[in-house]
Amino acid sequence: MRRLWTPAWIARHVAMVVLVVGFLGLGWWQISRATAGNSLSWGYAVEWPIFAGFVVYVWWREVKLARRRAAEADAPPVDPAVEPAPAVTSGSRPAVRRPVRVSRVPAAGDVVEDTDLAAYNHYLSWLNANPGARPGDYPG
Repeated sequence: MRRLWTPAWIARHVAMVVLVVGFLGLGWWQISRATAGNSLSWGYAVEWPIFAGFVVYVWWREVKLARRRAAEADAPPVDPAVEPAPAVTSGSRPAVRRPVRVSRVPAAGDVVEDTDLAAYNHYLSWLNANPGARPGDYPG
């Protein structure tokens, strides 16, 4: 719980409270406008509390994630030689592992020359060799 009282988290808590109070206040204001005869304000009167609920949901999710990370950081490290990796069940998330480098081996066999590609590469090399030339000046 101490990790949720750092200056950054206090700013997040304050922002959440300010946003929720502000959004609910705007919703109340829209209700007062709607009862005064502005029918469009009924939609906004419903929309602002939904925004407030979304802010609370995001804040709750971030708090939950921070608490989970803190619990994982405080847990003692697991020695993979002593304890085997847990089996993957159908409902669990896959483990993220380090990427594996794969060396590329050129394909063996006859290499078929693409004449269109060769002509285009020749055109590009000509344009590179003649920087002031226009594409219409190409002799090929």
